[in-house]
Amino acid sequence: MAETIYDDLKQLGAATALPSSPEEAVLERVKNPQADTRYCVRFTAPEFTSLCPVTGQPDHARIEISYQPAELCIETKSLKFYLASFRNTAAFNEEVVNRILDDLVAACSPRQALVRGEFASRGGIRLSAQAEHLA
Repeated sequence: MAETIYDDLKQLGAATALPSSPEEAVLERVKNPQADTRYCVRFTAPEFTSLCPVTGQPDHARIEISYQPAELCIETKSLKFYLASFRNTAAFNEEVVNRILDDLVAACSPRQALVRGEFASRGGIRLSAQAEHLA
């Protein structure tokens, strides 16, 4: 059988256990078949959860990831599992958003990327954090 750009994917189409932390998670990539075209990929995770590092209470957020791929694209199932791995991770909201951006950039070296977190109100205050990468 001929080799394809999808042959290295381990999570898609397989029964895969959720990683227990972002360090354990693997953001899989595929070769961008449109690498010469500038376009934007947008992911929205409306039910993201992490933990407050002080109280241990869950922080709920809507995470939006936009990136302009270069040679590689992020595979969606691996991103879903990566984001789910934060559910037991204690980190402040700003740290979470910056960590997601750093891991995305490390995984696929996009032309540019933006990660935005809209966190649910805590004590009457709503927090939004945004991190950006420009190559």
